[in-house]
Amino acid sequence: MSAGVNTETLVRVEEIQGRGRGLVSTQPLRGGQIVLRDSPILLYSALPLTKQQHSTFLYCDKCFKTIQSASVSCPTCSHRRFCSPTCLSAALVSSHTTWVCQSLSRLRDCQDFLQHHSVERQTQAQFLIAAYNLAFVSPSDFQILLSLQGRAEDEDPAIVQSLHSVISSLCPPPPIEGFSTSLELIAALIAKDKFNAFGLMEPLNLNEENGGQRSVRAYGIYPKASLFNHDCLPNACRFDYVDTNNTGNTDIVVRMIHDVPQGREICLSYFPVNSNYSTRRKRLLEDYGFTCDCDRCKVEATWSDDECDGDDNEVMEEDVDEPMEAESDGEEIDNDNSTDFPHAYFFLRYMCNRNNCWGTLAPFPPSDAKPSNLLECNACGAIKNDEVC
Repeated sequence: MSAGVNTETLVRVEEIQGRGRGLVSTQPLRGGQIVLRDSPILLYSALPLTKQQHSTFLYCDKCFKTIQSASVSCPTCSHRRFCSPTCLSAALVSSHTTWVCQSLSRLRDCQDFLQHHSVERQTQAQFLIAAYNLAFVSPSDFQILLSLQGRAEDEDPAIVQSLHSVISSLCPPPPIEGFSTSLELIAALIAKDKFNAFGLMEPLNLNEENGGQRSVRAYGIYPKASLFNHDCLPNACRFDYVDTNNTGNTDIVVRMIHDVPQGREICLSYFPVNSNYSTRRKRLLEDYGFTCDCDRCKVEATWSDDECDGDDNEVMEEDVDEPMEAESDGEEIDNDNSTDFPHAYFFLRYMCNRNNCWGTLAPFPPSDAKPSNLLECNACGAIKNDEVC
């Protein structure tokens, strides 16, 4: 996948009016071009403590690959499983240290915590343990985590107090130089997780009755990828290849969906492109604290409720494209004939048409500057021959 290409030079960080920091192209970019490959500074399981033994899939607690054969258990707690002795050895000195092992065991064994705290709160407690552990094993990465977007004052004081009580009573971390397990720090960490975590998805089962929806196997903090702003029709999408045998299987790879000129902001969608206007507006405001005014939202804001309904069950998860004046393989997308539905072209060309998938399609990276006619789905992995090219 574009080995030897320095993606660091393809985008730069800029302050964008009304949107904060964002990533902007430093040169014309082609569809399929990889603009970012980012590794996580922190990974933690998305499975609630009460359900980790009952998941459909079993994942390695280091690399989060699906475990297909015999697994290796943590020699101390026996709850955490790893795909190989290599992953176990690496975890014991990084993500599953003695303190992490003891803390997760205490949370799991505390019936009061499990019975009186929601699944979301259990997951947040696991994140806090992973974050405090990061401060011990990699202080520089902990500082990067604290530098990311997210304001402590925006978090619910009751939730912060509840999690502070759990952490300080059940699993107080060793002293962190320059920090304490204060309410302020916990609030700041929760905010960083809320605004910057990416989900690594479970395998997609196209035959599921729930329409092919996937659950999250793990969450990761990706410092560079967190700089991408949202657009309901973005021009790039992210791929992950967790279940491959490649080194860096938990990396996020961001590829362009279509051509864009120099100076264009590169955007992802923070959630499924099929979501209707009211759903998108509500989720962005509640989860991210802003109202989107992209071209798609401006058009759909004028639609009736009946016109807006019905999208949610028609398209699946992940990322999409950007405002539709953007170029597609060197050609302008024609808005004149699509005033009422400017994103119809995007759905037709860049949405996977496999039953119950509805992932996003992006070309494979160009070869010798020649664009690829093959598009890959970032949800099911299907390959489409792009007849438009």
